Amino acid sequence: MIKVKRIYDPPEASDGARILVDRLWPRGRKRESLALTDWIRNIAPSDDLRHWFNHDPAKWDEFQRRYFADLDTKTTELQPLLKAAQQGDVTLLYAARETEHNNAVALKEYLDRKLGAG
Repeated sequence: MIKVKRIYDPPEASDGARILVDRLWPRGRKRESLALTDWIRNIAPSDDLRHWFNHDPAKWDEFQRRYFADLDTKTTELQPLLKAAQQGDVTLLYAARETEHNNAVALKEYLDRKLGAG
């Protein structure tokens, strides 16, 4: 099962593999405090796409379309995530304040489709 969670929320045993999926390191956080399994920054949206989107709900559908098209070219980078999700629980971690329209939510949707769960 794939879950999504803010990096600033405390780790929980039910998180399973905790994978940071942002391109930038979260402000004010030390690696030791995050209980990370991995940081896969290369699957985050490009800086151009991230700045264009700016967490604007009106741009959500187009953001997802563009981001998914980019993810389709990153099969090697996605393999660790897909493998982890097939083996157990995975929590995609993000730093954005916006909880409904962010790259981790979009990535979960993409991965669920790839795994046949969505």
